[in-house]
Amino acid sequence: EPPTTLLPPLGFIRLVLAWLKRCDLLSPTSSVKMLSSTAALKTTLTALSRRGLATAATAASHKPPLDIYGLNARYANATYIAASKSNVLDKVESELLAIKQTAESSPAFRSFLENPLISRTEKTKQVEDMLKAKTTPVTLNLMTTLAGNARLINISGIIDNYVQLMKAKRGEVEATIISADPLTKTQTDAVATAMKSQFPEGAKVILKSEVNPAILGGLQIQIGDKFLDLSVGSRIEEVGRTVV
Repeated sequence: EPPTTLLPPLGFIRLVLAWLKRCDLLSPTSSVKMLSSTAALKTTLTALSRRGLATAATAASHKPPLDIYGLNARYANATYIAASKSNVLDKVESELLAIKQTAESSPAFRSFLENPLISRTEKTKQVEDMLKAKTTPVTLNLMTTLAGNARLINISGIIDNYVQLMKAKRGEVEATIISADPLTKTQTDAVATAMKSQFPEGAKVILKSEVNPAILGGLQIQIGDKFLDLSVGSRIEEVGRTVV
């Protein structure tokens, strides 16, 4: 089987041909010029290579710190990249959280976001009137894009994904302790110390406590996407499922 020939990209071929033509190196009498212009070609290609590496490094610096997938994640990822390039990541997070809070507290605003009878054009115009000059261009672009795509109903999930990316950027890890009765500070500190080994080194732990009498006793612990059930209720259910 003959060896496979690797062809250079078409754009690269066009670039070299354009350079040769500019230097008048395509004519039969151009061998001397070809030799004298080799250094110039090498310099050009080196500069292009460095420019490509710089572009790749810049793109990597704006890459979301977490791989998340789905429709909402696509919008959140694009917003994160745009906000990072504009150096307004924190500002956009604050604006989006304010929008989410307004949607949760205002039935009228929530109805506007969810109403399918309002045309895309009208929604886009109203969103622009509401937010223009009041938010960053990144937030405005996200909201008008969602309005134009009839996706404003997804805004809450998109904001949750954006906040998730921001927490990952800050190295934050959420941990929730669920108990049947409120824990004292001493008890909370003891549980937090016992959980310390479960956190990545250098992580900023955000510890929350919740009360759920239904678990009867013991604890339930949520660390990120990991869940540990040490409740009395779960033990009773386990015994109930045991065949005697």
